[in-house]
Amino acid sequence: MTKWTPELEKTGRPKFRLLADAIERDVYAGTLNPGDRLPTHRDLADDLKMNVSTITRGYAEAEKRGLVCSTVGRGTFIAPDATTSTPMVSFEPHARGMIEMGLVNTFYDLDPDLNEAMQRLTRRRNLNTFLRYTDPQGLPEHRETGAEWIGRYGMEVEPDDVLICSGAQHALSCCLGSLFRAGDRIAADSLTYPGMKTLASMLGIKLIPVQMDEQGMIPEALDTACRRGKINGIYLMPGVQNPTTACMSLQRRIEIAHTAGIHGLTLIEDDAYALTKENVLPPVSSFLRESSVHIAGVSKTVAVGLRVAFMSAKGEMKKQLAYAILNSIWVTPPINAELICNWIKDGTAQKTMLLKRAAARERFAAVRDMTENMELCGNPDGFFAWLKLPEPWRGNMLERRAREAGINIFAAEKFAVGDCPVPPMIRLSLSGPRDITQLRQGLERLKNIIENQ
Repeated sequence: MTKWTPELEKTGRPKFRLLADAIERDVYAGTLNPGDRLPTHRDLADDLKMNVSTITRGYAEAEKRGLVCSTVGRGTFIAPDATTSTPMVSFEPHARGMIEMGLVNTFYDLDPDLNEAMQRLTRRRNLNTFLRYTDPQGLPEHRETGAEWIGRYGMEVEPDDVLICSGAQHALSCCLGSLFRAGDRIAADSLTYPGMKTLASMLGIKLIPVQMDEQGMIPEALDTACRRGKINGIYLMPGVQNPTTACMSLQRRIEIAHTAGIHGLTLIEDDAYALTKENVLPPVSSFLRESSVHIAGVSKTVAVGLRVAFMSAKGEMKKQLAYAILNSIWVTPPINAELICNWIKDGTAQKTMLLKRAAARERFAAVRDMTENMELCGNPDGFFAWLKLPEPWRGNMLERRAREAGINIFAAEKFAVGDCPVPPMIRLSLSGPRDITQLRQGLERLKNIIENQ
């Protein structure tokens, strides 16, 4: 436990907010570091001559700000990502010449020809029908194509079970906003997609870290987490897990579904990168149909700018999700869905997906060759890789040094959930650099930084 007695400002503001301010100030000053255990509520209350309830509120306020995380029976700790910017996208412009190896782009130069698609679309007699309000779930013909696309993920669904969202992030927003409430707890991999972290935080939902191995979430660890405290849901990326690239075996998927079923968890399955693999296994959702939502995006493998994703659910859950679409955007723009569906039906989507996988394969081979003395994990056709750093490097240390050298990378700390241990690793985007030459330049700079410390 860290011996820490904060200096509180002498103002008229509530004392619990002053305590949270002190934690924030000392975190950014380096007085408190990620992983430090804070004094118990009782000990700090005695030191500061305050009520325990005030300390409790102060710690809760600091947790809302993303500065601390607490675990029953263990205490309150400075969060691993307390000094790390969690959002994937910065609103600040990149410095000129910055090599993007953090954000996973989608090989924009291989996107389908939108000019040709629009010309074909304008030949339709009833084009103006796409300018009208429609069913928030999407047009029937688009939902039918969506069911076909979901089938590529290894799960057969009926068109009536399909809803069309404006991208996978919108689908996640609909799931969290309609199926959960503030204060609910969702089990997630101990390292997970930052977009889920920021969304959950915005809605007052707490992500509970669950231990992982080379296949992703461990069923026994999920069971233990559920027995320790009430958990309402589970969030998974079983195909190509972001950021670790772990892939669940068929047996692991069955075991996870069984555990989730025993504890009555609502499953959100967001397999954004599953189609970048050669062999697709049945989603975990296929073993938990009545209490799961499966999100099948098209951004990573076809085109990101049209913002379309297909979501499947059954019964009352589907109805709640339809209302969430209605209450957020009313309806995904039908013209966007029409363009995507045309590409799916005429084979353009499949062709584009294969071209992008081939480009990723070439870049992954380059990264593997240039990091032969380091531990590298990744899907050979994938859009990112997971690299272990040698001592004494930590991910956030290298992320800062890399930015000074003109390279944007993402440290493991950005993906950390709760107070889980953070490995010394970074995620490297293979699709971020504009070409393979720039990718190699970025890797050379990173190697020089690491080797020269």
